[in-house]
Amino acid sequence: MSAPPQTRLTVSAEEETAIRLAVRCADLSLLGPGRRIAGDDDVAGLIALLSDPAVSDPIYDLPRPFTPETIAGWIAGARARQARGEAILAVTVDDRGDIAGYSYFTVWPDRSAAEIAGAHRADLQGHGQGKTGAARSFGWMFEHLGVRLIGLTAALDNVRSARVIEAAGFVSMGQRQSVRADGTTRQSLYWELTRDRWRELSRLGDTR
Repeated sequence: MSAPPQTRLTVSAEEETAIRLAVRCADLSLLGPGRRIAGDDDVAGLIALLSDPAVSDPIYDLPRPFTPETIAGWIAGARARQARGEAILAVTVDDRGDIAGYSYFTVWPDRSAAEIAGAHRADLQGHGQGKTGAARSFGWMFEHLGVRLIGLTAALDNVRSARVIEAAGFVSMGQRQSVRADGTTRQSLYWELTRDRWRELSRLGDTR
C-alpha cells in the first residue's frame, strides 16, 4: 500500500480543498496524447499489460493476482478515490487502441503531497522516453494538481527507475519499508522532491 512522504508539510484548509478539486477534475490531456481515466472497458487491456513480469514485477503496490475481478476492483477503487480527490488511475492507449502503459497517482491533499507509480509495455521500455515522460508527470503533479511535495520509491534493484528519478532532481532519503497489497513488505529506495526545488531545476533546464 502507498504511504505518504516522510516529510510532512503544513497545509491550510484552502490548499487541501483546491488539491482535492484538481484531482477530481484532472485534465489528463496535459500529460500528452492517448491518456484517459481507466474505466471498466480497460480491465482486459490492463491484465494483458500487467501479466508481463517485465512490466509488473518491480511494482510493489499492484493488486494481485491479475484477474478480471481484481483489476475491476482496482479500477473501481481508484474511481472512488478520485471522487474524494485522493487518486487518479490513468491508462495510455497506443495507435491500435491497446493499453501501452498506466499511471497511478496517489494524493494526500492534507499533506500537499503525492506519489506516482506506473509502467510502460515492455516493447516501449529502454527507448529514452522514460525521463521525458516522468518529467512531464512530475510537472503536472506540481503545477496542475497543486501539490508541493512528491515522494517516490523503487525496488533496490530497479536501476532504470532510480536513474530516471535521480535525473529529475529527487533527493535520496535512504530506504523505507513498502507494504504490498497482500500485506507482505519490501525494502525500497526512497526519494523526495519539493515543488520549489522542481521549479528551480526547471529554470536551470535540469529536468528537460
